[in-house]
Amino acid sequence: MRILAPRRGGELMVDATMGEGGHSYAFLSRYRDLRIIGVDADPDILAIAKQRLGEFGDRVHFYSGWSQDFFAEYPAELKRPDAILIDLGISLFHYERSSRGFSFRKEEFLDMRLDVSGGSTAADLLARLSEGDIADLLYNNAGERYSRRIARAVAEQRKQAPVTTTTALAGLVERAVPPSYRRGKAHSATKTFQALRIAVNGELSRLPDLLEGALRILEPGGRLGIITFHSLEDRVVKNFFRQKNKDCTCPPEAPICRCEGRRAVNVLTRKGITPAKAEIEKNPPSRSARLRAVEKVLDEDGQ
Repeated sequence: MRILAPRRGGELMVDATMGEGGHSYAFLSRYRDLRIIGVDADPDILAIAKQRLGEFGDRVHFYSGWSQDFFAEYPAELKRPDAILIDLGISLFHYERSSRGFSFRKEEFLDMRLDVSGGSTAADLLARLSEGDIADLLYNNAGERYSRRIARAVAEQRKQAPVTTTTALAGLVERAVPPSYRRGKAHSATKTFQALRIAVNGELSRLPDLLEGALRILEPGGRLGIITFHSLEDRVVKNFFRQKNKDCTCPPEAPICRCEGRRAVNVLTRKGITPAKAEIEKNPPSRSARLRAVEKVLDEDGQ
């Protein structure tokens, strides 16, 4: 994470998807003059982060809520951040300890919400959506090649009883796909679970507003780093940075260029940074991670 390291004293970083606080702990331990605001939509995992980061006292503050809301509500009197980190991965806490149905490896209710205070669960979606909508969800959110077979199996199953548990869904997917697919490197239900999780939490639909909000609040000269874990979100991030890196960032329908031909960001990672072999061996879930980063040149109102 050297690319987001402080370059002067007294910098402020926003860890916009704090999780259990691993990234923040590493930064606060190494850079003694750094302050961090940690944001997370899940109050349970934020409580874990607060305990983990307690030794740093008032150098770290916390915001419970969605990151795009945090940036939209950012107080004008507060110092603008010099660095923003957004890690779009799902914490091991959610897979292993949340009991919300993120993993097909144990029997749990199909919830999958990061913020359990509202919204539809994965079980709700499987019960409510039409067969065609389920197929589209699986294909559009995860590129599931057997989306129609799986959706048909869900529709048939719910004539008898709703699909409400992780093991029931995983078993249904395994029976619906060809034997060759079941013998692949990844579990045959991996993409189905990914697609449902993305839909439940609005991960792709929230992303454009999150990126715009983060870049707007970032101090000119500051750096924004995004860690993605699958091609769909990585494409959104790559295209967003590419658009902001253009010499003219005005919308296509604008009759006159008002940005005066000045790009909003400089791209620091043309192809993105992927983890080294040693990191993957130490942390296997990192194998699909990709870091993209930019340095903000100016606010888009020209300031």
